[in-house]
Amino acid sequence: MRRADRLFQIVQFLRSRRLTTAQWLAERLQVSVRTIYRDIQDLSLSGVPLEGEAGVGYVLRQPMDLPPLMFEREEIEALLIGAQMVKAWADPQLRRAAESALAKIHGVLPNALRDEFNRNQLFAPEVNRYPVHWLAQVRQAIRQRRKLQLGYRDENGQASLRRIWPLGLFFWGQTWTLCSWCELRNDFRNFRIDRVEQLNDTEETFETAEGQRLADYLAPYLGKGALAPDYRS
Repeated sequence: MRRADRLFQIVQFLRSRRLTTAQWLAERLQVSVRTIYRDIQDLSLSGVPLEGEAGVGYVLRQPMDLPPLMFEREEIEALLIGAQMVKAWADPQLRRAAESALAKIHGVLPNALRDEFNRNQLFAPEVNRYPVHWLAQVRQAIRQRRKLQLGYRDENGQASLRRIWPLGLFFWGQTWTLCSWCELRNDFRNFRIDRVEQLNDTEETFETAEGQRLADYLAPYLGKGALAPDYRS
């Protein structure tokens, strides 16, 4: 994260909370407490109306006005439950991003809607947490079009080593699946993330041709009203 982005995030967190400690900010932004102290000092020197001290916490002395976002109540509920589901079922980076997004939204809501936000009664409990330790690496590989090599064990316990082109991630309520082009099968294959036993970045990029794109995989299912993962190995 760029330093300018981090400073902006700090202000957003401060706007959405009554008291915020440097330790809490450091954990959310993945930097040291010493870095947060420096950032707080720089923000204060730049005119941000901060009040507080190290070891106690920080607050904004007065509101910082930003243009309000015109959300409806149900839109707020949709954002809240969506962010909570991400926090419960996604990787740590996405969980932090969801928390950051909620802080930004809270900070620019008009007072009436902010009260609605604070009275949230929709929850997505973090129980039986899904194993998501590969998700962040897979998401990055999809963005960068980088080939992956994965060790996979199918539903019958059969192990295999695959070289794949990651195309898209799908969440099914209980499991994540990775849609990919498999070099071994020369065809599309879906892999359940919780059955991946080993995953390595090959540092090779790929370019899909017609018939190998995510859109080509989805085409037969669009319009049928349902999309089912294909676990052919």
